[in-house]
Amino acid sequence: MTVVPILPTPRTQLPLWVPLVTQHDFTASSHTAISANGVHVAFDDGQQRICAKSGLWNANLGFGNHHIADAMAAELRRASYLPLFRTAHRQAIAASRALLSLPSHSFQRVVFSTSGGAANDAAMKLARQYFVLNGQPERKLVVGLKGSYHGLTYGSQALSGDELGQAMYGVDQRNIRHVSFDDGAELTQLMEREGHRIAAVVVEPVLGSGADVVPDAFIEAVIKHRDQHGFLLVADEVATGFGRVNGWFASDEWTRQPDVIVTSKGLTNGTSACAALLIAQRVTDAFDQHESVFVHGETQAGTPVTCAAILSTIEEMERLDHNTLTKQVAVGLSTLIEELQGTRGVGNSTGRGCMRGIKLLSSNGTTLPSHQVLAVVRRIHQAGAMVQPGPGRIQLLPALIYTEENFDELSTAITSGLAAAERDGVFA
Repeated sequence: MTVVPILPTPRTQLPLWVPLVTQHDFTASSHTAISANGVHVAFDDGQQRICAKSGLWNANLGFGNHHIADAMAAELRRASYLPLFRTAHRQAIAASRALLSLPSHSFQRVVFSTSGGAANDAAMKLARQYFVLNGQPERKLVVGLKGSYHGLTYGSQALSGDELGQAMYGVDQRNIRHVSFDDGAELTQLMEREGHRIAAVVVEPVLGSGADVVPDAFIEAVIKHRDQHGFLLVADEVATGFGRVNGWFASDEWTRQPDVIVTSKGLTNGTSACAALLIAQRVTDAFDQHESVFVHGETQAGTPVTCAAILSTIEEMERLDHNTLTKQVAVGLSTLIEELQGTRGVGNSTGRGCMRGIKLLSSNGTTLPSHQVLAVVRRIHQAGAMVQPGPGRIQLLPALIYTEENFDELSTAITSGLAAAERDGVFA
């Protein structure tokens, strides 16, 4: 059966270059948002759609939280902008102190950034400088996981284990290695061959692209190799932090702490271009002992407004009891996924907590290719819900404030979208 495409509506050319799509495929009216509130987004086509991806893993407390908005507005009036280049301000100190109080493990200092990608760049730089200070300048290799996603700046794009056009853009991956997270043998072989040259291993506890869970056994193996070879362990919690999986950070469950946590997205409930690195004493001591300058800074990193957003987000998560919310929404997600299991084209699920994936299968049982996954996502969008495409699957990352009624609405839209995809031959 021939797949019936959803064609773009006639329109004049947009002045905006919309990221990650070919411009002729962009259906402006149904994909141009005009407002967002709670867990719903209103669009130019007159429809209000339920969001099942928290904006982009960001708005864990939903859109338009008044406490966060009020705190940011007050700070805009008090100090519209202050930088952190060779200076500090009280809000940055307060936000740093608050962040260091969150993980179950102990961290000593915070570096602010503006995005998960830029923060991963900073983490790679930090690890390499750390080993220069320790008299091991040959340690330049950074290891990531196959299928991982760390961002689209040049450094983070190199680190990402997903195919993101690295060769086309001339991204330098000579000092990057990737291993499978479900094959400890690959990790061991790499360590035996190049362990003395590795500066850091960067791990997403749950892969942002696909919501595949990194097994505890693999984490334990990385920790064991760190003990032997001395590299830094970086937990990329851009997606998994702030209640998305469990607690504040997924790495809180690790038997030994990472040397760096990278956090973003839910850090400000998506209200600011913000990220942060939480850095352990092992690293800060080396810089302090050598009185060494970490040459990294970003104009908009750690502004007063951004730090007000961090502080108020933490306050709201504590007020709303985010641990209970995460558990409740995780149960709702599991129930929804179980209900969808018998639907044509639906396969197994991935992920944990409030970060899940549902695999999509063609009629012959093979994984649905990316262009057909996007066709399914578009039909679900038309049916009234926003879900995230992933490799051979759709991903569900609802806000922690989802109710039973919200899950009912989401279930209806996904079911309708899947039925439309089936009628149009997407799964053929």
